[in-house]
Amino acid sequence: MIASAKRIEQVEEYYFSKKLAEVRSLDSVNFPIINLGIGSPDMPPAPAVIAALTKAAENASNHGYQNYKGAPVLRQAIAAFHERMYGVTLNAETEILPLMGSKEGIMHVSMAFVNEGDEILIPNPGYPTYSSVSKLVGAKLVSYDLDEANDWRIDIGTLRQRDLSKVKLMWLNYPHMPTGTRAMREDIIELVALAKEKNFLLINDNPYSLILNDEPFSILSMPGAEEVVLELNSISKSHNMAGWRIGWVAGKQTYIDAVLRVKSNMDSGMFLPLQLAAAEALRLGDDWFKQLNATYAKRKVLAEQILKQLGCAFSSNQSGLFVWAKVPNTVHGVEAFVDKILYEAKVFITPGFIFGSNGERFIRISLCATEEKLKEALTRIQLFQQDKSVEKVLTAVI
Repeated sequence: MIASAKRIEQVEEYYFSKKLAEVRSLDSVNFPIINLGIGSPDMPPAPAVIAALTKAAENASNHGYQNYKGAPVLRQAIAAFHERMYGVTLNAETEILPLMGSKEGIMHVSMAFVNEGDEILIPNPGYPTYSSVSKLVGAKLVSYDLDEANDWRIDIGTLRQRDLSKVKLMWLNYPHMPTGTRAMREDIIELVALAKEKNFLLINDNPYSLILNDEPFSILSMPGAEEVVLELNSISKSHNMAGWRIGWVAGKQTYIDAVLRVKSNMDSGMFLPLQLAAAEALRLGDDWFKQLNATYAKRKVLAEQILKQLGCAFSSNQSGLFVWAKVPNTVHGVEAFVDKILYEAKVFITPGFIFGSNGERFIRISLCATEEKLKEALTRIQLFQQDKSVEKVLTAVI
């Protein structure tokens, strides 16, 4: 038996990788699971984007290896997107690197900058991939608390009192997933100053900036941020293209070049028709986002009704594709609570503990389900709470 590498002993299979297999096993034709767990947009990209992909794929010359730095047309579209959405000017040739999804970027950035034993600041709660990738590269994880009492903001005063001498980088994620908190400019200004003082890199993971958010924000817009900042972004959420795996990292040329040294040894470039279609997506106007957010706003109302039915407490002032809520005190175990809803009502809701210890009393509902499915989920949960056989009642009605 060949032993696996020690680096993977510290990480488990991604929660959703395992849990969604279980969810699928519970599915049935007559009574399908309603999945309110993951943030995979259920709506298609814009027709012009699909048309651009089709047209480019029909060109026989577009199927070879591509530029490791990405097609110039995509980098130019990303630069124009940053200028239009965030008021940030980027050099398309030197300050932008397209990625196969921003999740890939988390690994590439970590490999480019982190030595074994370096410390990495990770939000608690936060996206689990920050922790797992940090472990894979041999870093020491140092969590910083985000808690409800402080409106999920970073307590920078407490952070300043810690020994940050071994910190190499700090992961940020605004609008924050899972809590939906927006960035406070005064906090970011302080963090940029702290990173300069302590000589560590700030990386903001920014895929939710255009979802239910009236003030899209880029950390690169902060004065002097370019000296200590990188930013990840993608079109997965904002353009309904999660499965296309297209994102980018932006920032100072020397930092981008370091990431490129890793990336160029890991893949041979992105399929050109995907890049051309992504450039088309990035040119979409305000009407696209208005329509998209109008849909999510309606869904959010229904998601909040589900949470109220479950007795949960939440803020209505959340951005992004989810609603984050605290379970009632009568719930003793959140994992058992959501599993019971899954097994008996066939509705899958994400438990907050997967995002860190500060999420243990919370759950998260995705807005990536139609209004019809959200309404049915509410009905199922109401029947479940009445101790009725949800499946028998609903199939009898059908």
